[in-house]
Amino acid sequence: MLKRIRQTVRVILNALDCPEGEISILIVDDSRIEELNRQYLQRRGPTNVIAFAMRDGEFSHVSPQLLGDVVVSMDTAAREAANAGISPETRFDELLVHGILHLFGYDHETSDQDARAMEKKSQELLKVIERLK
Repeated sequence: MLKRIRQTVRVILNALDCPEGEISILIVDDSRIEELNRQYLQRRGPTNVIAFAMRDGEFSHVSPQLLGDVVVSMDTAAREAANAGISPETRFDELLVHGILHLFGYDHETSDQDARAMEKKSQELLKVIERLK
């Protein structure tokens, strides 16, 4: 599984013209992502993915290839996969793409136009990933 995740991340970063980019991925359960959601985003309850971008801020120039962290709740991903009738791996890939796009500044909460742009880019990247399989 780890090898597949690394390969998927590499494909995503290459497709985003950032082959030297580095990210960390943390796979957690609902209780842990709920803690992170509350602590860093002041939101209640678990969520499926949280991204912590490192490209912004005062010290972003120190290590420009370091893009940030993507945290995925496999509990939520598994539930969402079951509800959608897809595999947990497919849902994980969708969430991974979503989180990585947030690291690149994509946002679906600011406007409908931004949400459409993020969805379009997500679909493009998921097609690239699908060709791997």
